[in-house]
Amino acid sequence: MVKVKSYAALQPDKPLDPYNINRRDINPDDVNIDILYCGVCHSDIHMARNEWNNTSIYPMVPGHEIIGKVKEVGSRVKKIKVGDTVGVGVYVDACEKCNNCNSGKDHYCEEGIVLTYNSYEYGTKNITYGGYSKSIVVKENYVIHIPSEMDLAKAAPLLCAGITTYSPLRHFKINNTHKVGIAGLGGLGHMGLKFASSFGADVVVFSTSDSKKEEAFDMGANHFVNINNSNEVRDHLNSCDYILDTVSANRDMGKVFSFLKTDGLIMLVGLPMEPLAISSFSLIDKRKGIVGSAIGSISETQEMINYCYEKNIYPEVELIPISKINEAFDRTINKDVRYRFVIDMSTL
Repeated sequence: MVKVKSYAALQPDKPLDPYNINRRDINPDDVNIDILYCGVCHSDIHMARNEWNNTSIYPMVPGHEIIGKVKEVGSRVKKIKVGDTVGVGVYVDACEKCNNCNSGKDHYCEEGIVLTYNSYEYGTKNITYGGYSKSIVVKENYVIHIPSEMDLAKAAPLLCAGITTYSPLRHFKINNTHKVGIAGLGGLGHMGLKFASSFGADVVVFSTSDSKKEEAFDMGANHFVNINNSNEVRDHLNSCDYILDTVSANRDMGKVFSFLKTDGLIMLVGLPMEPLAISSFSLIDKRKGIVGSAIGSISETQEMINYCYEKNIYPEVELIPISKINEAFDRTINKDVRYRFVIDMSTL
């Protein structure tokens, strides 16, 4: 075991504080990574504050949007070498035996994935700790190659916000024949907008105010709808093939469905804390549907990173020192960020 500096939540109602954790010595198939940057995901806040049905394990070191440099590899590691720039996303292990693991859908492992933090390693009571720390030890199969020429600070949120929006858009083969709505223009929504636009779709952003209108157009939107403006709403009713719903709050889902055309589909990636109220009438009207999507597989995440490198696609980020993490949590809740915080881990 090696002592590693981190920031941790020790209780749900307390701020994150400096805390030393134990990282395991590397196994033959492990990679030891010095962490350079870690994105701040809204789920970090939900987990740290135990807002998801008593699923939180303490002490908790959040962070699953990790960029770092490899400093040590195990004796059986073949694809990664010391000095490589790499990433670690939302999970660090899967059973590698089930149908989903054997068909490129390891993120939907039937035995359950091991999360980068707030999980137990398979068969143990060893808690996994995330990227708000100086280093991390991860199995080779769950490490993503990051081109060293990428903007590494901006690349960090791609490991969650990026793949979470890329995966459903790719799964449904979004292209220039589709009109795609983006519900919510936050950390997830702005990445969904950039991806959908890059795939050639006609993209409309649905928002609750005009405050991000110009930014939406700058990021590739073709249309912008303030859902409180009845004229703008009317112009886009029954028009979308798909809506990528990134909103993590309860609202009138009937209004969201009203923007879909016949056989249209909502792709749900937001995580409201309460169940959504969906009327059957919204579904049977014009054979509309809704489907959920969670992150993406390791291979799909690598594909997404390569695509972003090729197309120069990055999230909009604000770089912070680790000492500002509690302030960043509060600002995220208050929607006072354009559009993702990233921690410079050299400040720990």
